[in-house]
Amino acid sequence: MGMDQDDVVLAPYSTVMKRLLAQTYLSGIFASALTEDMTDEAVDEITTILRREHKLKGTDDDDFTIRTQQELSSMLNTTTDLMTTLLACIAGISLVVGGIGIMNIMYVSVTERTREIGLRMSVGARGVDILSQFLIEAILISITGGLIGVIIGCGASFMIKAIAHWPVFIQPWSVLLSFLVCTVTGVFFGWYPAKKAADLDPIDALRYE
Repeated sequence: MGMDQDDVVLAPYSTVMKRLLAQTYLSGIFASALTEDMTDEAVDEITTILRREHKLKGTDDDDFTIRTQQELSSMLNTTTDLMTTLLACIAGISLVVGGIGIMNIMYVSVTERTREIGLRMSVGARGVDILSQFLIEAILISITGGLIGVIIGCGASFMIKAIAHWPVFIQPWSVLLSFLVCTVTGVFFGWYPAKKAADLDPIDALRYE
């Protein structure tokens, strides 16, 4: 079960029952089937033996529980899937909040640099040039935040490994994925402010105070 075998103490079950647990029955029994395919058959045999030893009638419900490795694995997978979904929701909310922040920053940047945009357009800059400029700025802001997050995340992981001695393994693809998500976030939330800047009329932009 993932326990360090150096921390395990073996004792007679009768001593554990009487001295430690103060009970007169076995709280659990570990058994193994001959092969994995015979698990269901082994469960049926164990059920029959326990019902006979507990003197249960045919209409009585089982007063014991039998769990197989498949059930335990299914429970662990369910818990893992739930935690993954929860973390994904938290990450999604963080991305939305961060994206809104990027959009607000780009809106302020476009507003403050309206005359600059008009001046650039008046000397020949095209709408696509203005669009590219602000999109690149939004992507750089997003990637900078992602870089800071990766540094903090990796640093915290190594600190936990050094202090708590937990095994930590950072997969390279996860770091690359984080930068890809940052880029997509920057493009998605920076598009509208950049498009608004690209659609400005040069004359109105030059007159803007």
